[in-house]
Amino acid sequence: MEFVHLHLHTEYSLLDGAIRLKDLPGKLKSLGMNACAITDHGSMYGCLQFYEICRANGIKPIIGCEVYLAPHGHRNKNRPQDRDRAHLILLAENNIGLRNLNRLVSIAHIDGFYYKPRIDRKLLAEHSEGLIGLSACLSGEIPQAIKEGNHELARELAAEYQRIFAPDSFFLELQDNRILEQKLVNSELIKIARELGIPLVATNDAHYLERGDAHAHDILLCMQTGRSLNDPERLRMPTDEFYLKSPEEMTASFAHVPEAIQNTVRIAERCTAEFDFTHMHLPSFAPPDEFPDAAAYLRHLSLAGLNERLAINAAKHEAPAASREEYEERLNSELNVIISMGYTDYYLTVWDYIRYAKENGIIVGPGRGSGCGSLVAWSLGITNIDSVRYQLFFERFLNPERVSMPDFDVDFCYERRQEVIDYVTEHYGQDKVSQVITFGTLAARACVRDVARAMDLSPSEVNVISALIPQRLNITLEQAEKESKELAQAIRQDPKIREIFETAKLLEGMPRHASTHAAGVIICAEPIMDIAPIARNDESLVVQYTKDYIESIGLLKFDILGLRTLTVLQDAADMIKQNYGVDVDYDNMPMDDPEIFQLISSGDTAGIFQLESGGMTSFMRELKPSSLEDVIAGIALYRPGPMEQIPNYVAGRHDPSKIKYDLPILKPILEVTYGCIVYQEQVMQMVRDLAGFSLGQSDIVRRAMSKKTPEVLQRYEDIFLFGGKDESGNPVPGCISRGIGEAIGRKIYNEIQAFAGYAFNKSHATGYAVVTYQTAWLKRYYRTEFMAALLNSFLGDLGQAAWYIQEAKKSDIAILPVDINRSQVKFSTENNAIRFALGAVKNVGNTALKVVVAEREENGSFENFADFLRRCTKINALNRRMIESLVYAGAFDSFGRPRTQLLEVLPDYMEMLQRYYRNRPENQISIFDLGIESFDKVESFDDPEYPDIGEMPLLEKLAREQEMLGVYVTGHPLDDYRESLALWAEADSLVFKQSSQEESLSGGPAEFESGEAEFFTPRRERVKSRNGDTFKVGGLIIDRDDRQTRKGNPMSILRIEDQLGTFEALVFERGLDRFGDLLKRGAVVGLRGKISFRNMEEDGVLIPDEAVLLRPDRELNGRDRARARRKSAKNGYSESDSAATPLSEPPESRPAEYGTEFDGFPTSGMPANGGRREKGSPRVVVIRHTGEYKDFPWERIKAACRYFSGNNRIFVYIESEGRLEPLPQGCAVAAEECLDRLAAVWGRDNVALL
Repeated sequence: MEFVHLHLHTEYSLLDGAIRLKDLPGKLKSLGMNACAITDHGSMYGCLQFYEICRANGIKPIIGCEVYLAPHGHRNKNRPQDRDRAHLILLAENNIGLRNLNRLVSIAHIDGFYYKPRIDRKLLAEHSEGLIGLSACLSGEIPQAIKEGNHELARELAAEYQRIFAPDSFFLELQDNRILEQKLVNSELIKIARELGIPLVATNDAHYLERGDAHAHDILLCMQTGRSLNDPERLRMPTDEFYLKSPEEMTASFAHVPEAIQNTVRIAERCTAEFDFTHMHLPSFAPPDEFPDAAAYLRHLSLAGLNERLAINAAKHEAPAASREEYEERLNSELNVIISMGYTDYYLTVWDYIRYAKENGIIVGPGRGSGCGSLVAWSLGITNIDSVRYQLFFERFLNPERVSMPDFDVDFCYERRQEVIDYVTEHYGQDKVSQVITFGTLAARACVRDVARAMDLSPSEVNVISALIPQRLNITLEQAEKESKELAQAIRQDPKIREIFETAKLLEGMPRHASTHAAGVIICAEPIMDIAPIARNDESLVVQYTKDYIESIGLLKFDILGLRTLTVLQDAADMIKQNYGVDVDYDNMPMDDPEIFQLISSGDTAGIFQLESGGMTSFMRELKPSSLEDVIAGIALYRPGPMEQIPNYVAGRHDPSKIKYDLPILKPILEVTYGCIVYQEQVMQMVRDLAGFSLGQSDIVRRAMSKKTPEVLQRYEDIFLFGGKDESGNPVPGCISRGIGEAIGRKIYNEIQAFAGYAFNKSHATGYAVVTYQTAWLKRYYRTEFMAALLNSFLGDLGQAAWYIQEAKKSDIAILPVDINRSQVKFSTENNAIRFALGAVKNVGNTALKVVVAEREENGSFENFADFLRRCTKINALNRRMIESLVYAGAFDSFGRPRTQLLEVLPDYMEMLQRYYRNRPENQISIFDLGIESFDKVESFDDPEYPDIGEMPLLEKLAREQEMLGVYVTGHPLDDYRESLALWAEADSLVFKQSSQEESLSGGPAEFESGEAEFFTPRRERVKSRNGDTFKVGGLIIDRDDRQTRKGNPMSILRIEDQLGTFEALVFERGLDRFGDLLKRGAVVGLRGKISFRNMEEDGVLIPDEAVLLRPDRELNGRDRARARRKSAKNGYSESDSAATPLSEPPESRPAEYGTEFDGFPTSGMPANGGRREKGSPRVVVIRHTGEYKDFPWERIKAACRYFSGNNRIFVYIESEGRLEPLPQGCAVAAEECLDRLAAVWGRDNVALL
């Protein structure tokens, strides 16, 4: 070893370092180096990952950091000079040094952050043991003094650092980067070293791997600073020398001071700091004095809790799932495992903060994930799922044969989750509690946009380039280039685009910024910064290592999640208590009410947790669940993979004669799912009961099956059939020795194996199903309170709630307008109607509104507008802008005066009141208190004289109201066009949105497995729109902006509103020539065109090719109006256009909407028209498969297509063989329902509708 890099910045020097950790070991080894340091700026984000990846590749890792040093003290943050900072390299020589490095970096973030995390020399001196210091780059304190010509100061600083660090532990750092200043600094550093006896060390301040990466790094700096390459004032590296140089290059550069090279090796040999992967740092739970230890207390709580649970079940006359003896045997078995594995304190800690939440009125979810399989958790109240009743396995959560950390995911009321975290922090100690960091990364599309902006492209050019990337979650640039022929062609033909994409590939996936994990909270037995560094994100303290790495150093993450649906449950329960005096006990609610399952079966699922998607609603209608088990299965089945079992499941549910079992032993396992394999737990049972594996080993076999490693599968198949020894050396009898024939055993094994990767965790589905049932129960018995609670979950962004307002109205629940004398801060109920919330009014904060409501409740309703102003000015509750917003929202309409009159008198009257209170001496008796009607005989406190002016025009009044509330309440501009819109439109404004209400309520994509959030279409979006899809939509034109394109051609941007929101339409020259005169502000129009999405973050826009005027409902004939009402009642849209007045003939035949690029396939075997469709005839769906015939998932696609049955045939184009393969006639689909789901799996360019 000739040289070691001791100053190196990885990708975790955010938007500064460009060395990917995964690429670093290979490069080091290719250069003949076997050690390296990490010294990222100010943080240690990447240290643990760096350590593990280096060790795995035979590279010695050296843990360090380039800290920022505050010359004037790290706590000083107010003076201009406090922005000054210098750099210093710190390396951990041993484990004491690693701990001190953790502390210094943590304190820098917690106490010293001012633009950057900072320490000072005093703090360094207190924590210098075990650390090696390097004087750093040109930004170091000593080099800065040299550059300023203050050589005496440089010597003083060098001597001070020499005193701070242990002998021979501070080095003066030399670099060779072709910067003139650096050469001057090097010369002086060598002199100081000779004079003071300080050793020298050579580094290269590496920021990227190869010299050729300098350009990409330059762009990365532009992304960090928001500048472009053409900006002469931008931050930049002056040369391209900051790469990972070879030992030969470094030795040649410092031939005149060979000891500087040799010292790198000596330092590397001295650095022996290691992370400890052998100890757990679980929090210590102190039991009450009467218990000898925590284990005894856990046993006491568990048994007492079980007795209470069983007593409650008996009181509900609920048939026991097992005998008391069986429950107690299972409980003791679990307790023995928990205690023996050392997780007693973990269980008690989770129990403790859940206990706190429940005692303080914070609603807690029933549980989710494999933790629901623990009977101890149910007994303690950690979960509300009886694992015995629902056949859930403890081994799925905590497997003594596969040691892993337990992980309870606990949901709390979204609004009060922070209270739980605050309790944990206070109870266990602030230094022992932290949240977990997470990193936003440079995703493909965002990275391309950032690179293009850095290269000074205009916003329109950036949009054009980023639009070439297919709309798919987690797509990479490499995948995008393969999937999009248009993108590949642009890269080949346009040098600028090629440069952008090649540069973006170098940066794609790198961390961009740090944030806080949505759920993870670490609770530790000792101060966390002794184990890992801490940072501050906003007001949260976070461990600097991500959740994927903290477990390895013994830190346990507790998932404390906020679920909006629980807030809905809590709000509804509060309103029910207030209105009826009924206490809703969600935890002990009977789960077998036929009325609830009838509601679900009817498809009335708006607002019901997990059942809102269109496909799920249809599934429930077809399934007609009669028990919670059916709902559990529905949640587990409706996702990619398990969907293939849906037809068999539904058939078995309604016709038991269709249920078949290969062996009688399978009936007890599969009976609950009508003979279908649905759950991971069933896979475990089958492996255990047929072959004799233990339940713990069965879970290991299940995991192996899901990974589909051929050699592992073969080994387990042999053991499954013929017996042998499992991973722990325990004997396994095998199927054959248990009387099961080899053929049938092999058949069952293959079926298990095929489905193991798709089977869903029943524990997870059960937790979800319980919340599903609870929300359905509320909707069935307290619909008004439930809908009001739903609306409360959207306070602050009511634009998303328009659909639920429509749903409430369909249920004959009136939405009462906001009223200053009747509305509460939140939505409330009033005589079986919903009263609009004051808190929904924009520009008026909840704090001020609470003061107003308290004044009203204490001193009575406001008599009129003047009374409101007098009382609110007296308590200084609201300012003029807030009151104006309330006026526009209609909060004072009940006083009987036009809003225009209130707005007219407000300024002068309020100014008069404010002047009085401003000038009144403290404690002087108010003239109000004396009953005096005027003061100073000039200014009167009587009601103001209202001007004789009428109300503002209706459309302006409604527009102002909508602006303040986010929705229309007292009316809607389209009220006279509802039926015309229903006849014309195929979709509504929600198809343009990137997010949905369902995600907001149900937790969004994070609650789905990979890819599922994209695969399933939220019902409220009606149809999941994709780039280039064609729809008919309609609405009111509320704005038109006429512009010119870059080529000087006319275009218009329309803002259009329907009953659920707004969207934009871009009309270009051809459209303006054909129907531009129609597109006037205030016109109600129907549009047909393609949807265009610029990126995955922005909503889509419509590019219309047809426009029509819509007629008011009164002009429709009776037949059309009846059809429109039927369509509206079904939440659907008609394709009839009888409500429209066409301006021109509609466009000729529509082009294929998907996959138009692959049209060279043979047509033999297709319908006689060869895929060309006659008017009214069925269409043909073609899926292009680029792999081998044998690799195509035939059964999966057949099952999915059977579920979306219709009359459109499906063909698979096997591209490698150049042939079409038809699916059976029974697999014809309803294309409009199924097409997006097919495109989500195979890619839009691989699905054609002809």
